[in-house]
Amino acid sequence: MTIITLIKQVPLPSEMRMGEDGLMDRTKAKSIINIDCQFGLEAGLQLKKKYPDARMIVVSMGPPSFEAALRTAISMGYDAAYLLSDRKLGGSDTYATGLALATLLKHLGFTKESREPFIIFAGRQTSDGDTAHVPSQVAENLGIPQATFVERVQADDNGNIIAKRIIEGGHQMMQLPMPCVISFTPTGIGPRKPSLVGAINARNAKINIFGITDINLSTEKIGLSGSPTIVSAVQDIVSDRPPVMMSEGQGEKQLVNDLIANFNTGGNTMQKVESKEKAAKELPDFPTVDIRNGAKGIITWAEITNGKVARPSIELLTPARNLANELGENTRISTVLIGKNVEPLAQTLFEHGADEVIIVEDDRLEEYLVLPFSDIFAQISRERKPEILLFAATTSGRELAPRTAVKTGSGVTADCTGLIIGNYIDRKKKEIVYPILHSRRPTYGESKLATILGFEFPQVSTARAGTFEVPEEQKGRTGKISTFKPLLNDEHFIVKIQQTIRGEGGLQGLFDADIIVAGGRGTVGNELAYVKELAEALKAQGVRAEWACSRVVVDEGFSEYARQIGQTGKTVRPKVYIAIGISGAIQHIAGIKESGKIVALDHNAKASIFHHSDFGIVGEYEDIIPELIERVKGGFTFGIDPAKK
Repeated sequence: MTIITLIKQVPLPSEMRMGEDGLMDRTKAKSIINIDCQFGLEAGLQLKKKYPDARMIVVSMGPPSFEAALRTAISMGYDAAYLLSDRKLGGSDTYATGLALATLLKHLGFTKESREPFIIFAGRQTSDGDTAHVPSQVAENLGIPQATFVERVQADDNGNIIAKRIIEGGHQMMQLPMPCVISFTPTGIGPRKPSLVGAINARNAKINIFGITDINLSTEKIGLSGSPTIVSAVQDIVSDRPPVMMSEGQGEKQLVNDLIANFNTGGNTMQKVESKEKAAKELPDFPTVDIRNGAKGIITWAEITNGKVARPSIELLTPARNLANELGENTRISTVLIGKNVEPLAQTLFEHGADEVIIVEDDRLEEYLVLPFSDIFAQISRERKPEILLFAATTSGRELAPRTAVKTGSGVTADCTGLIIGNYIDRKKKEIVYPILHSRRPTYGESKLATILGFEFPQVSTARAGTFEVPEEQKGRTGKISTFKPLLNDEHFIVKIQQTIRGEGGLQGLFDADIIVAGGRGTVGNELAYVKELAEALKAQGVRAEWACSRVVVDEGFSEYARQIGQTGKTVRPKVYIAIGISGAIQHIAGIKESGKIVALDHNAKASIFHHSDFGIVGEYEDIIPELIERVKGGFTFGIDPAKK
């Protein structure tokens, strides 16, 4: 047996600096193995306990400098390392990266038909991209099953892998046959440190380096020119929140008094901030071309949780309607509803803006499974030829979209916060491509907003949950119901779901809450007890309140993923967001910037969170929060009226 782990070397975020070109300069930053990938490395070493004779190999794609990361893996206990390094791979998007890595693995003899069993581990996503696409794309290119957002795995006595996969509001236990691809969250078993013997072995180890000609990979679908998506523009993300109003006073009583007084006055006034987005330039006198080749219409996916259409899937209908209006030409929005006895849910979709609901009914599809669901979307796409495919960026959507995109030969843009129709000026061909989807997503540590264009159809994007508002409900609105009978076989169902544990888990509550109380690293000392108590005190006053947390709290095992706020968690827009012990990493700010008012409490007066807040208190949360809880019990509710029942 062979255990394969895919890794990437990434720059240390704290050492990233802005370059003269306005982008993040990685050249002078120290590099490390991507954090999520480190958990994949450890998972491989843990599995070796079950298979002591297993061969351990580590694989990466990148410049020669990536040898350092590969040697680290060898020092941890891996046997061999392979690096795919070629200048022609420069600028590859995730589609091209998944294709290149899969081609290398095939060249090394790891195919679906391999007699020798193997398993591929990877990190959930990389810190410099945060797409979570590549594991799914590698799996699809190899034609093998996958599980993503996995915390732990173990092997049973029949050669299967049992994986615990995080889902919204809970987790699933899944059984996968080998070969398969597993991607890990940073909540599993932490990576070990290299041993002295391992470090000596790594120093003398040979790193096997391949170019694209060595593995018979053509340049047609790799690199900047071969990738189906490109970054067409990058602009600064500018905050328009006014300066923070800090509480003053001696002791917790005076600080809380001042907070309440500041809150009642409304805080500082909004400042007008000049946008750094460049004005649109006059278009050159080039002919306009339409490259859609007959592709038309928008298709979205309606994910089902707890027997209902998930809120992020309903949110999708807002950008879908805007895009349909921009495209005109009677562009229709069709939503795919997959499952068992799901037709009654179609009315919800009609009332929120879908023109057509495509029903796919099959008892075997009661639970989401990426293999049959991705093939269903591929079959529908071949029949319907849609212009755009939209998925919510949930744990399921973030693996379904890239796998579907590989099947349709399309690129995919992750975690979008903006979707519009625009044009692309091709100066080489001297033509203007219109219409084309502009998918906008935060990048470079959420300091920049990148616009991604796709030139293969359907154009596939995932939308960050909580970014778009739910469309206004139109009671009684109806539409067309269509049925689709996919061609499915036993191969589509080789992955078995053994158990699904799903509660509300804060998911729906976070989206509906008027006030969210969130805890960070500074609150784990008492396991977020005060955070939860403040949320409960607000609920007792009749306020829609919920508790949440930052990524580090989830990574350290104090909360489930469903309550994580930020770039890799959820985007929320409550009327009031209370951040307790949260330092203010830009990835967290990405998930709260749409909040009405932000209140921050931290013991460090220089914490970044205060640069993104309306009201601030410097102090120890163990002193401040109990006092604030007493004020809430006395009737202070941050200006929020009790919810109507």
